[in-house]
Amino acid sequence: MTTYAPAEASERTGLTLDTLRYYERLGLFGPVRRTTAGRRVYSDHDVAWVGLLVCLRNAGLGISDLQRLMGRLRDSGSSTGVVELLEEHRSRLHGEIAKMSVALDVLDGKIAHYREAAGQSKK
Repeated sequence: MTTYAPAEASERTGLTLDTLRYYERLGLFGPVRRTTAGRRVYSDHDVAWVGLLVCLRNAGLGISDLQRLMGRLRDSGSSTGVVELLEEHRSRLHGEIAKMSVALDVLDGKIAHYREAAGQSKK
């Protein structure tokens, strides 16, 4: 099993060391193994799990959503309730994508309008 020093884990996950420690403190992953000197040592599993957390955060899940997700995984030991939580968020995310698509179309229309008004060609 490959292990990573905190700086390496930070680089691999794209999170700061403070954020890694914060997520660990909240129980979103871990516990992280420590050396005899007390320094954290992250495993491939830790780094992969944090990668999933980053993806879920990028998809708009809040910290409280992630805590509920972890609670459901810990309480049931299975995916009971997890699928429902993720499906709810997926539905909300599709709604946000639809809104953003409309906004993008409006912006594109306004850009085209003002370029035409200014006599500029489309870039």
